[in-house]
Amino acid sequence: MLKITLKDGALREVEAGTSILDFVKQVSNSLAKKVLAAKVDGETKDLTTVLDKDCTVEFLTFEEADGRWALRHTASHILAQAVKRLYKEDNVKLAIGPAIDNGFYYDIDMDRQLGESDLKDIEKEMKKIVKENLKLERKEVSRSEALKMFEEKGESYKVELINDLPEDALITLYTQGEFTDLCAGPHVLSTGKVKALKLQSVAGAYWRGSEKNKMLQRIYGTAFEKQADLDEYLHMLEEAAKRDHRKLGKELDLFSLHEEGPGFPFFHPNGMVVRNELINYWREVHRRYGYQEIKTPMIMNRKLWETSGHWDHYKENMYFTKIDDEDYAVKPMNCPGGMLVYKSHQHSYRDLPLRLGELGLVHRHELSGALHGLFRVRNFTQDDAHLFITPAQIEEEIQHTIDLFDEVYSTFGLKYTAELSTRPEDSMGSDEIWENATNALRNALEHRGLKYVINEGDGAFYGPKIDFHLRDSIGRTWQCGTIQLDMLMPEKFDLTYVGEDGEKHRPVMLHRVVYGSIERFIGILIENYAGAFPTWLAPVQVRILPITDKHADYAYELKKKMFDLGLRVEVDDRNEKTGYKIRESQVKKTPYTLVVGDQEMADGTAAVRKRGVKDSETMKVDDFIKYVQEKIASKSEEF
Repeated sequence: MLKITLKDGALREVEAGTSILDFVKQVSNSLAKKVLAAKVDGETKDLTTVLDKDCTVEFLTFEEADGRWALRHTASHILAQAVKRLYKEDNVKLAIGPAIDNGFYYDIDMDRQLGESDLKDIEKEMKKIVKENLKLERKEVSRSEALKMFEEKGESYKVELINDLPEDALITLYTQGEFTDLCAGPHVLSTGKVKALKLQSVAGAYWRGSEKNKMLQRIYGTAFEKQADLDEYLHMLEEAAKRDHRKLGKELDLFSLHEEGPGFPFFHPNGMVVRNELINYWREVHRRYGYQEIKTPMIMNRKLWETSGHWDHYKENMYFTKIDDEDYAVKPMNCPGGMLVYKSHQHSYRDLPLRLGELGLVHRHELSGALHGLFRVRNFTQDDAHLFITPAQIEEEIQHTIDLFDEVYSTFGLKYTAELSTRPEDSMGSDEIWENATNALRNALEHRGLKYVINEGDGAFYGPKIDFHLRDSIGRTWQCGTIQLDMLMPEKFDLTYVGEDGEKHRPVMLHRVVYGSIERFIGILIENYAGAFPTWLAPVQVRILPITDKHADYAYELKKKMFDLGLRVEVDDRNEKTGYKIRESQVKKTPYTLVVGDQEMADGTAAVRKRGVKDSETMKVDDFIKYVQEKIASKSEEF
């Protein structure tokens, strides 16, 4: 009998040679209907895998990322099978077909140029294969057997992949019906598990990502367990397209991108209003939470970056220059500068925690193909902070930082989930340092009662971190805030403080950002609000529309009064119909549109129309101003 430890720590016994599928049936019949794959000692496996030793087993449903990947990986094989069935005369050769975030793709080399009508035909054939409920069978083969098989089929890409594998590599094939593919797996039990699928697009992709190789056709799709979940996802994509920050950024005149500076965004006056309001709020919050603001240089010499570790671990993402025949680098991160500011004074334990915040402009080299609006750029402003603390203050300071995050994110109506990222392969420091740092973050999360997931191997090279994933108004998640615990850089920079015992001690440092990147956060907010910013952030808060020329003077009097009180206000006195100007004000996402005519002039009022509301309300001008000021001061969302 084998001893099997489940995810919750429960211990089960099972006969050696039992498959994972039979084991899960012993645990729970209802669970067996949902399970798609399983992790055995941390490695994802098919349900047909036989248990042959004591181990830990975690059952994976569609709720877990690895469960989704198994199902979507199977969907990619269904796609390849459908293409092979439909286009036998088009010299079809298969390349690779992995699962990806939110879906899957398959790269295909074929004579026919695929279009929208082809995608519909392929999707129809895929659904037939799903109904056939074909069992996926795994087979281990020798290198020579695999080569012979794919050479006979003319699958040159598969032959190249096999030849690139190590001599002792385990080669596995998966067969479903008449279709067999080279694949490491894992997969779900049968094609019938892929109950809802959709092909989305076809694009060009170079074989193995190199422009020196042939351009293949990449078919993208997505798959879900339930049709309702697929429908919800497709609706979300439609909403996302409407909210695309690049489109709205242009329509609302917020920012632009130019060939003269790829990856370097240009902010327009409207965009600068949003940006400056975010910065003003950042400064106000951080002042209340005990931070001091600093500014460090954008270019510093090679020695600094070697000391910090960036020269060895991050060089491919950095920009360089020479000054007086010495190597310098444009900073990709603010932390080394923060070290030097700390080191410029001797500190006592009474100074700690010392919280130094910086709105630092950083530059990172991104491949041109990865650039995407404000979400992936080459220069951005990190709302960085470096907190220097004693070891005894670690948990308290993490809790203090999460309190700040809670306040900021709730201001924008954003909820979050937490993720603990552990030691990556390319890291500095001893096992003991990493274990202590990771445990400190884990304890802080658990003592707070904050649910979190583990992201193995995704920490920074100098320390583990907690990432905060924000959920927007249409259900998408964005990684923004992070808290990174660093016991290494204080050592490398020889940072000290004088303790109560009069001796020098080494501080611990927390790196943290709230917005992450101001540019990216603006992009997220544009999409979250669909361009309809809350009043405190809106570039134009009030737009005044005089009905005729004789009402223009009154409109401008109101504008001056509001402007002098700090409101952002414009007058639209064009010779256009009032209805047209109201609609245009709505299109520009103006929070409040004021229409003024004879009656309003006589009464000192305005007809106030809130964004998104059809009917207007007549208000005394002073009452309206007071109302808007209260909304701005409280940063409350009134729409």
